[in-house]
Amino acid sequence: MTKARIDARFASLKAEGRAAFVAYVMAGDPDFDTALEILKGLPAAGADLIEVGFPFSDPMAEGPPIQRAAQRALANGMTLRKTLAAVAEFRKGDQTTPIIMMGYANPLVHHGFAAFARDAAAAGVDGLICVDIPPEEAEPLADALDASELSLIRLATPTTDDRRLPVVVARTSGFVYYVSVAGVTGVKEADAEAVAPHVERVRAASGLPVAVGFGIRTPERAAAIARVADAAVVGSALVEEVAAGLAANESVTARVLSKVDSLAKAVRSARVESLTV
Repeated sequence: MTKARIDARFASLKAEGRAAFVAYVMAGDPDFDTALEILKGLPAAGADLIEVGFPFSDPMAEGPPIQRAAQRALANGMTLRKTLAAVAEFRKGDQTTPIIMMGYANPLVHHGFAAFARDAAAAGVDGLICVDIPPEEAEPLADALDASELSLIRLATPTTDDRRLPVVVARTSGFVYYVSVAGVTGVKEADAEAVAPHVERVRAASGLPVAVGFGIRTPERAAAIARVADAAVVGSALVEEVAAGLAANESVTARVLSKVDSLAKAVRSARVESLTV
């Protein structure tokens, strides 16, 4: 299936007249088995697409919540290979939900781009977001992903101007990830009114759906973004539920999936509510 799974999901949601809810989770957080249980529960809780972070020791784009999630995962022995193994386990029960891996170049270089692309496709991954490889240096990675029919999903930001945007969206497929705020994850809040014209600009330049992430923490904020974008991405608010569950000695899985449920319901109803107001 690979990148076709992403295209099919966005086409289906467009036909339904709604945006996608994209849930981000860190592989191996707080441990392999619990993280896999969370991953398997995400579609039923309302996730239309799933981003799976593979932990790295120096995640430059992440704020404290995801940094701590990566540290917990690494402390429990999580690796890129184990992340692929978790996706393969997920695929035994779900052949339709797109899986996007998100992370940094160092583990990919160590694994080898071609080997990663082959292994990811075999595991059931559909696309990759690599935060720290700029377009000018991404041709070898893009070639490897293309050979395995995986989507390379690039980031556009508030500072991506009209001259830079064509470079960013070149060789991008599946969707474009628009970073709604300048800075790291989990710190500032996304403003739907400010984001809307940028979404239109990125969509026009790429011809692809635009998912908006960074700064979406509440159902209300997720709904507002869902009215102007093709998808709303939530990460920090979910990994914070892992930390809170551990601190309270409560079920981490239940806390995360409950949060996903509330956010997904807000996204699903956002455009219906806007039409009835």
